[in-house]
Amino acid sequence: MTEAKARPHDSASLQDLVLESEDMQQFLDALVRIAAAQLSGSSAGEVLAGVTLLRPRTSITVASSSPQAQKMDEIQYRFDDGPCLRAAREGNVIWVDDFLSEPRFPKYAEAIAEHGIRSALGIPVLLGGNAAAGLDFYSPEAGAFDEMAVTAAEKFAAEASQAMRTAVRIAYLQETAHNLRSALDSRTMIDLAAGIIMGQNRCSQEQAVHILKAASSARNLKLRDVAVTVVESTSSTPAQTHFEE
Repeated sequence: MTEAKARPHDSASLQDLVLESEDMQQFLDALVRIAAAQLSGSSAGEVLAGVTLLRPRTSITVASSSPQAQKMDEIQYRFDDGPCLRAAREGNVIWVDDFLSEPRFPKYAEAIAEHGIRSALGIPVLLGGNAAAGLDFYSPEAGAFDEMAVTAAEKFAAEASQAMRTAVRIAYLQETAHNLRSALDSRTMIDLAAGIIMGQNRCSQEQAVHILKAASSARNLKLRDVAVTVVESTSSTPAQTHFEE
């Protein structure tokens, strides 16, 4: 927590944090610790924080400021509801003054109150496109978040927005490159296997691919896995493809 407080948390420094992080998870882990430190310095007292990132065709990415915050987030994801998820999905601030009297999500509210959490804030982080994110702040005290705390949380979310957009874009490009490399790897392996079958059976490439597909269907294996088996059957070493890094 002390390290997070020592780091400046304006938009420029958060952009630097993106560049310093090895991947999305590392960036979010650092971001949420800074978020907790910043709001802990407001009128809310010491708070826990979490962040949720929602992207199409990608599993939910989450980070928590501490092990206790992680436990609180796990409750939210178990119920698939709570301030952070609603903030991310709806784009609105979700302000819970006291979970013991909160009517919007009674089952979740009861569960989290049993863990000593009484109030919370869900703050949307505007990302544009198909991605959505929310920051979650928890406190063991009822009524911990006043107007000043909400303003501080919204200000941080606005500062974090551009950095998160950059991180999402970088992650998308990395995932696209990985998927392309995987596709090239599979295509190359299938072509190698087809060439072996063509030589063994003196058949056309189309016929060789048909043989591979038939074996894939009969064995209930992916086409690439069948191709690997064919290639490895002609060599004493594991089959592999080679691309420039």
